[in-house]
Amino acid sequence: MAELPDLSVFAKILYRRFKGMTLERIEVTVAKKLNVSSKEVKQCLEGQRLENVSRNGKTLQLHFSTNQVLGIHLMLRGELVSLDVEVNPKYQILGFHFKGGEGFAVVDLQKQATPTLNPPSTKVPDALEMDEAYFLDLLSRKRTNLKTLMMDQHQMRGIGNSYADEILYHAGISPFSIAKAIPVKEAKKLFKSLRHVLENAIRDIEKENGDELKGELRDFMRIHGAGIKVTAKGEEVLSDRIGGRKTYFVKSQHLYN
Repeated sequence: MAELPDLSVFAKILYRRFKGMTLERIEVTVAKKLNVSSKEVKQCLEGQRLENVSRNGKTLQLHFSTNQVLGIHLMLRGELVSLDVEVNPKYQILGFHFKGGEGFAVVDLQKQATPTLNPPSTKVPDALEMDEAYFLDLLSRKRTNLKTLMMDQHQMRGIGNSYADEILYHAGISPFSIAKAIPVKEAKKLFKSLRHVLENAIRDIEKENGDELKGELRDFMRIHGAGIKVTAKGEEVLSDRIGGRKTYFVKSQHLYN
């Protein structure tokens, strides 16, 4: 699943490549996840200029003139492809055709990628926008498993399974810890790790992708991945499951419970 760093880079690429272009045609190939009819989406967006592209949690948001916004959640297997690379991409969900012939498509083998016209706003902070006070207060009130809490999109948005492992490894805290049990000093360290890991991943992925929509990149992961057996420090990478999701960690990560 594309997480915050990947989506931040995708948003920047789409902005650079398509900002100011007029959407000549939106092709709705799979409509089952739309919150409105295909006809309404076409009426609202066709002929409109793309003004901005942003990331909001795990959702890309395309901002068009006349204040129309189309949110796109790629879900587990969704991807973005350039139409100049794949003219008729397989498993297309949406196709964006701009005047001049350029465009891109949302594809998903599982047909779960979800477009939402004018998505409602939320008060849940983005992981890179929340402040330390919010984060510390959240941890102090929750008896839940720490990794589960970090992935809870109703508490903070953008972090998924992969980057939760990376952040906890960087902070030296076990993913099996109880949020409320973490000392304030360590919680502050975790908050810094969260920002460090996400911001560095954005820089690394942006440098690698350039202006190409290459899909998710996991080349920079330090611990999350079946192929990583030993960390750069020489520690054995262990794995288990939390909430049905594969979790990677090392013995030296401190357990608070």
